[in-house]
Amino acid sequence: MTGSSWVRRLGLCAIVSCLLATHAQAQTLDLASSNDAPIQVEADNGIEWQQDNEVLIARGNARAMRGGATIFADVLRAYYKRDTTGNSSLHRLDASGKVRILSATETIEGDSAVYDMAQAVMVVYGKKVSYRSGNDLMTADKQMEYYETAQKAIARGNAVAFHDGKKLHGQTLEAYFRKIAGNKSEVYEVRAFDDVVVVTERDVVRADKGVYNVKTEFATLTDNVQITSGETHLEGDAAEINMKTGVSKLLAKNTRVRGIIVPQKREPANKSQAKNNNTKGATSK
Repeated sequence: MTGSSWVRRLGLCAIVSCLLATHAQAQTLDLASSNDAPIQVEADNGIEWQQDNEVLIARGNARAMRGGATIFADVLRAYYKRDTTGNSSLHRLDASGKVRILSATETIEGDSAVYDMAQAVMVVYGKKVSYRSGNDLMTADKQMEYYETAQKAIARGNAVAFHDGKKLHGQTLEAYFRKIAGNKSEVYEVRAFDDVVVVTERDVVRADKGVYNVKTEFATLTDNVQITSGETHLEGDAAEINMKTGVSKLLAKNTRVRGIIVPQKREPANKSQAKNNNTKGATSK
């Protein structure tokens, strides 16, 4: 068979599963448990097999499944290679249109995605890209990179991380996660770069870099640190923020802490008495 041919999904599922069975080096989103497992591809509008180009194209509510991972998209393109023995291995998977990647512990969503099987790296693009692990959420308006071997995700472009109602902003955010009991994962540290902003109940803290420890709920910000609380503005080299209590501490390393402190205006101890005095004064006149 050469060129393009259309077949229905039920008849091709078994063929695709065998064709795209990969070697141990080829990996999917669920790398640890399904390195050698075959991939199942399904689509409502059929699968086009271009043997000359070594690509399978699935269209219409397409999905690729292996182990505990599933990739959903309007269109999926699976690129494979044959070795000298005739065996096939999948080396790249492209997804476009309403992309959603699900595993037992993570969810990634965007407009399009490219997955490098050999490097085990997924890059998801879109105006609104999101990565969720448990109750933790990270969003961006450019792209999201998922490195399963390195156990991290990188959000680029106006990125925001949310954890238990707390928010950390930066042009680039790096989230590091680890496996925990029950085959689940958790984010334990978030690093922020460029235009870093931490908002607490009391202050707004800005800096060039930041590191947030999810377990201790402490954020450490460095370089060009500014703390604003009402009209009070402070500047220094570094700051420590207790995200649990909202207390910020400005630190001096290379330069002295500097800033403008504006006292709060005091209200009269007895507003009604002050009002009465004002009324009497007006009457006496």
